[in-house]
Amino acid sequence: MHGLHLTADLYQCTGHERYMLEADAIAQLCRDQTAASGLTLVDDTWVKFPPYEGQPGGVTGTVLLAESHLAIHTWPETGSVTIDVYVCNFSDDNSGKARSLMEGVIGAFAPQRVLRQHLMRGDIRMATPAEGASEEVPESAAQTESSWAMEQLTPNTRFGYRTTGSEKQQTPFQQLELLQTPQFGKVLRLDDRFMTSEGEEFFYHEALVHPAAMAHPAPRKALILGGGDGGAAEELLKHPSIERVVLAELDEAVVQFSRQHLHAVHRGALDDARVQVCIGDGLALMDETDERFDLALMDLTDPDTPASALYSPASLSCMKRVLAPGGALVLHLGSPVFHGKQVAELVRSLREQFAVVRCYGLYIPLYGAYWGLAVASDELDPLELREQKVAERLKQRNVGDLQYYNAQVHGALFALPGYYRDLLKPQ
Repeated sequence: MHGLHLTADLYQCTGHERYMLEADAIAQLCRDQTAASGLTLVDDTWVKFPPYEGQPGGVTGTVLLAESHLAIHTWPETGSVTIDVYVCNFSDDNSGKARSLMEGVIGAFAPQRVLRQHLMRGDIRMATPAEGASEEVPESAAQTESSWAMEQLTPNTRFGYRTTGSEKQQTPFQQLELLQTPQFGKVLRLDDRFMTSEGEEFFYHEALVHPAAMAHPAPRKALILGGGDGGAAEELLKHPSIERVVLAELDEAVVQFSRQHLHAVHRGALDDARVQVCIGDGLALMDETDERFDLALMDLTDPDTPASALYSPASLSCMKRVLAPGGALVLHLGSPVFHGKQVAELVRSLREQFAVVRCYGLYIPLYGAYWGLAVASDELDPLELREQKVAERLKQRNVGDLQYYNAQVHGALFALPGYYRDLLKPQ
């Protein structure tokens, strides 16, 4: 009975309508994809349902495989389809064939959204457990390659998390993915890069926001470039002096997706009256605005992604232009461990434009590495804020619900390891 069980829920299907309505067409599709995958068709049976309340009826069918089965149900009235593939791995590992079959069938329906689930079923060795042995399937039996989401940090380095389900959506700008993980709950991934999670988002968002916000005597206005998950906005709103946050996000789908799935990250901040969500090119917005901000946060995808242009000297100069007197720019730099050259070049660009550039870093679990950030300003210096003063401001502002940042951590963030300091030395 040991094998792989895959399911897929398809939404807004745009494939040919015969694959929603015609049993013969769906049957032939499944036969063809079964043969292409290398699995063995034994028999199949299909039922076409009659129209109901003016809507065409769907199709339900099952393909009996020598290795187990494939089942499909279509709902033409909503453009939805469910698919179920199960293969036994008793004599051979058929997992790759099952995934090939699933993806081949999904492709014919051309869905706009897909919710995938996978489950490792049973273990033939557990059918007759030894006396006193545990009857729980060993974890290693379930941890196959298909149940892991991986990210490649460099050509020689990758890491990942075990997943129990995923939902993907292709937007005009990127692939957006929601992963279900035992480790961190819901995880947002963009173009195969981990962005944020329910379980550990506070590492990144608190470190991005509070060192500069706490160093500022009374930040009133803040700009976030990117940040569609709402986590940075939520941290900014903890400061009572904040009156306005402008969140400039290119991809509206990220904001809507986060509203729907990531409330544990934004906690309603995306719909707070003080937050203005602006969909579109953030640099264009800055070119057009006369508004000035006490804090500007670049909460973007990594500098080695399509967002790389936003880290250019010209873009950094544009960010500086929108700062109010005494204001500061905050951005993440990448990992000093894995992206040393990138970190050094970014810091060099910042130093060419700002009088004060303070780099700091912390380990971010979701990113799998020690990560670098920086505060850049012509006047504001977070290193001048001592532990006692941080404690006083935290109390005065009643900034609570912090899981990472505190008065002691403030200074520790700027205590750089030797290799990180060496990266930042002028060449």
